[in-house]
Amino acid sequence: MRLLNDEPRAMDLRTVPVHLGLGSTAKPVEGFAWDPEALRAYSAAVAADGAEGRMVMIFDGDGPGDHWERHPAGDELVVCLSGSVTVTRDVDGVPDRVPLGPGEATINPAGVWHAVDMEGPSSILAVTAGLGTDHRPRTDPGPTGHAGTPGPEEAP
Repeated sequence: MRLLNDEPRAMDLRTVPVHLGLGSTAKPVEGFAWDPEALRAYSAAVAADGAEGRMVMIFDGDGPGDHWERHPAGDELVVCLSGSVTVTRDVDGVPDRVPLGPGEATINPAGVWHAVDMEGPSSILAVTAGLGTDHRPRTDPGPTGHAGTPGPEEAP
């Protein structure tokens, strides 16, 4: 995993995220993967940006998300590009569901546990504060098929 400078080609944000850093820099992240080694390397490479750094990436899916996450270092912007998604937040133990269609967005406040469900083939763009991000498995599907709030073993 390495940050690239002056990338002249088109990038696919589904496989090559872009890191937005201090000084209004934008650097593609070559070799990024959702595994512990790549995540550690990414965190080390962008550590100087602290809480101001952001990762920009597109996610495609079809169905409920499999995890809860929260970003203690800052807010996250989630934009629905296609399809239909529901962002569920845990607000003091109460699920707050925000449905989104193409072109609609929501902001997940810093530190709030949230999950994303994609209803049919869908795509989202996420601009995420990565520093200190936490993930937890999603174990509580609600009566509508969407996950509820984190269970006691998942609560912060």
